[in-house]
Amino acid sequence: MYRFLLTPRWWAINVFLLLSIPFCVFMGSWQLGRFEDRVDNHREAEAQVADAKKDKPRPLDDLLPVTKATSGKQATATGRYDTQLLVPGRTLDDKDGYYVLTLLRTGTGRALPVVRGWLPGEPDPAKAPAPPAGEVTVTGALQASETPGSNGVSARSGLPEGQTAAISAASLINLVPYDVYDAWVTLNRGDSGMRAVPASAPGGTGLDLKAFQNLGYTAEWFAFVGFVIFMWFRLFRRELELARDAELGLGPAADTAHTTDAADAADGDDVPRQASGVSSPVQ
Repeated sequence: MYRFLLTPRWWAINVFLLLSIPFCVFMGSWQLGRFEDRVDNHREAEAQVADAKKDKPRPLDDLLPVTKATSGKQATATGRYDTQLLVPGRTLDDKDGYYVLTLLRTGTGRALPVVRGWLPGEPDPAKAPAPPAGEVTVTGALQASETPGSNGVSARSGLPEGQTAAISAASLINLVPYDVYDAWVTLNRGDSGMRAVPASAPGGTGLDLKAFQNLGYTAEWFAFVGFVIFMWFRLFRRELELARDAELGLGPAADTAHTTDAADAADGDDVPRQASGVSSPVQ
């Protein structure tokens, strides 16, 4: 009854089964490892940001360009506040609001974007506190330029005058007539009664879409293992039922033989029969 397992067709099915299961398990484990690595990187990045608050502030130029190692570090810069912009669509503690971003003109000829704080509600220039006059020294967490459309940063355009969607040199260079640092700083303490904006982990180290894609791929690979095993048992059961039917004479071969016998009998009925008692003519 199980002789069908020795046919070339079933040899191919069994070889595919034996090769696909360990391959799927390996790929699923690899994707799971990638997800766990991203989780570990996320925890390390958060710990780095927390530890960076305890570090002694360093001059801004000593920390540039911004890397994963310098992101979140305490930076200090001196200059005069100039243009002020609002950054809409920013949440803090699950509340909608906006950042108050002011550009600090430094002695290098470039301006440093400084997030002085966060305010709730819709952006309103009248509610945003004016920056301090004269020369000031700011201290805060160094952050890399934002990329529109990623990590919750809006990519919308056509904002009202005095607003920007992303804090990046590429966006700000079109709004001010001077060079801008490819970085920004969020103050450790909110200025003029505003809430301070906490530093975020470096880009590429958080639990972003790619991390959850790895988790989804893990589930898909392990689900495919179950699917392959299910299909093998389904084919095996079907083949076994056909073998049993054949032994009982219920298979397609028996139906074909029965049809052939019936056809032969029907053909025999079509042959003219000679009437009883009538001799055939002498040839």
